[in-house]
Amino acid sequence: MRLETRFIGPDPADAPTLVFLHEGLGSIELWRDLPDRVAEATGLGVFLYSRNGYGGSDHKPHPWAETYLHDEALIWLPRVLNAAGIRRAVLVGHSDGGSIAAIAASANVAHQVEGVVLMAPHVMVEPAVLDGVKSAIAAYEGGRLREQLGRYQPHVDDVFWGWAKAWMDFGRIGWDIRPQLSGITVPVLVMQGDGDEYGSAEQYDSVARAVSGPVEVLELENCRHLLYRDRPDDVVEAVVNFALRTLS
Repeated sequence: MRLETRFIGPDPADAPTLVFLHEGLGSIELWRDLPDRVAEATGLGVFLYSRNGYGGSDHKPHPWAETYLHDEALIWLPRVLNAAGIRRAVLVGHSDGGSIAAIAASANVAHQVEGVVLMAPHVMVEPAVLDGVKSAIAAYEGGRLREQLGRYQPHVDDVFWGWAKAWMDFGRIGWDIRPQLSGITVPVLVMQGDGDEYGSAEQYDSVARAVSGPVEVLELENCRHLLYRDRPDDVVEAVVNFALRTLS
């Protein structure tokens, strides 16, 4: 497949790399200036890619398999890191990207990964997650969300319904990666807004309880699911400090 990618800062041969994994309705472009700010503040490399189906990457028709997050973590992420020549990395994942980062780190499928930043990750299905998806479906069918996403997603219907129907299926099967989290031995930073419309505090509490490596937890006040938009300065500071400590 062909994936849309972007490098910022030093080449992977010259410095460690922060690898950004976008949300379930995201892409490279939707990160806005967060990766640039992190690259400038750390002096490290940053690598971003839009997953298959998203942004400028190849088309991925819906429906998507119930295993799509595990497939991204266990099959595609290691291949992307190798193809990009990345040698040392911290994964920075938001929402679905956080789930992918957690799954990959728990299975130790990528030797490059030395730390993980989980921003508003999903580690199990709970009512708040499904309520958030249902609200997104209503907004999409009303046209507003479809118009917004269509600015960034050329195959907007496949992206939206692939994501939304997969998460409704997750609710049906009781999707839960908490038993896998003990496999994470690298340092973890998990952060979430106190007003996250897609998850309760049980998401980051589960991470803190389950992982085997050192964990830092940051709850951001007056902050929703898109925490790097609601509290950008705090998110940049936290990611920068964590990356520098982890990759020093």
